[in-house]
Amino acid sequence: MSESAAGMPENTATEPGGLTAAEVDSYLRRIGAKPPERPDSAALRELHERHVLSVPFENVDFAFGRPSMPIGLGTPALEKIVGRERGGCCYELNGAFYELLRALGFGVEPLPGRVLEDGELGPLLGHLILRVTTEDTPEPWLVDVGYGRGFRHPLRLDVRAEQPDPQGTFQLAEAPHGDLDLLRDGELQYRLETRPRELADFAPTVWWFRSAPQSPFLARQVCSLPTATGRVTLSGRTLTRTERGHRVQEELADDAAVFAAYRTWFGVTLDALPPGTADQR
Repeated sequence: MSESAAGMPENTATEPGGLTAAEVDSYLRRIGAKPPERPDSAALRELHERHVLSVPFENVDFAFGRPSMPIGLGTPALEKIVGRERGGCCYELNGAFYELLRALGFGVEPLPGRVLEDGELGPLLGHLILRVTTEDTPEPWLVDVGYGRGFRHPLRLDVRAEQPDPQGTFQLAEAPHGDLDLLRDGELQYRLETRPRELADFAPTVWWFRSAPQSPFLARQVCSLPTATGRVTLSGRTLTRTERGHRVQEELADDAAVFAAYRTWFGVTLDALPPGTADQR
């Protein structure tokens, strides 16, 4: 994200216009999805699953602190996610998915959330989530392709019962002030507001994550991707693979092994490792 002379971010979010047909085609190829025939719930489920299994959650670029290395909201994130076949954080992944779904005819609204970290809810607008409507169901769906411990398939936003998913059992529960809590296997993941926002509203919080000493994205860089039967995560030089409940952790020997792990497991090619990689566990 480019920064102004005062140090605050310029608005890199886009609302009008949307994606071109060529951008939609490239995006769909990136996630291995076919163009849907109609914007219905089956198409949403397929697009969500393909995105979650194809594009990793990663916050690597935050550590470099380069104004020239943007954290895009909406269309600007496509250069990284599609053009360079990288992953991204929630603002990039859900922001780009917002634009794709809009272009495909879905009704989409950004919602803000606060992620639970170390027993406390994080900053306001600390997470970007999507509320989506389809042409075949009047009830809205909760969509989130930008959360490292999230669900593979969209959740019914109007349902308060448990919703089984390949990545856990999720449940939405009423919270104070009209908010909703998302629980995974009985544990709180994040709290979301139900009042929609504009993508541009999230820009100051992106700047906070890039700049504040308390930012968890500066303390720890993570790259994580679900698989059909598990998950693979790289944090610093620690590679963790989970397959059908069996967990294997490996400490990578050197920088060359870390570069190789990014390429092999996530399809991510980096020109430099985040500062402090050797010190993270």
